[in-house]
Amino acid sequence: MERAYAAVHIEEDRHHWYFRGRLAVLLTALERTLPAAPSRVLELGCGTGNVLQALGRFGEAVGVERDPELRAVGAAAGLDIRAGSLPDDLPLPDGWADAVLLLDVIEHLDDDVAGLRAARDAARPGGIVMVTVPAYAWLWSGHDVALGHRRRYTARGLRTVIEAAGLRVERLSYFNAVLFPAIAGGRLAKRVLGRTSHDLHRPAPFVNEMLTRLFALERHVALRPGLPFGSSILAVARR
Repeated sequence: MERAYAAVHIEEDRHHWYFRGRLAVLLTALERTLPAAPSRVLELGCGTGNVLQALGRFGEAVGVERDPELRAVGAAAGLDIRAGSLPDDLPLPDGWADAVLLLDVIEHLDDDVAGLRAARDAARPGGIVMVTVPAYAWLWSGHDVALGHRRRYTARGLRTVIEAAGLRVERLSYFNAVLFPAIAGGRLAKRVLGRTSHDLHRPAPFVNEMLTRLFALERHVALRPGLPFGSSILAVARR
């Protein structure tokens, strides 16, 4: 990602409505998927540890992050974040994790299938791999460029690359559907106006809280049975 965006990300990933609402959806999906016993959870590409910080409720949580600046922020918060990168430099043995998370990660990789294979190998036999990605190539904007994205996905396209990595897809759904019309309209308007900036601008506190709650409502329906559209896609696969 662009370094200017990285600085904004460090500031916003625990406060912005997108990250807070997404976290509520992800935690509910994990609660429905992981066994009741304490689990080992591995987050690959964990950034500063916004999600990782909440994963301790499930058992032992370890993050892997390539960027030293992002890694340092999480480590300062007392999180277990280790240096490493996909697909060939992971600091844990194969089969270590009950669940491996790739949250808005594989769209950054030149070879997304190789990254998913590495996640598969990090999971124990029968373990899960949870993946989120941005949806729809037609939503491509300067935001994707700032974040260093290589691509956006459809549900069918994500299923294809997950299965190519040797994983069995159990659940797959679009999400961030409630706010999708506003997001799509904003992205298309930026394209028409030729604006190339990222979208991570936190609104006024009241608006930020309202958007957080709207997004978090999707925790009740995501993956059960799923949503037909949205600005992101969530998949749960099994090794």
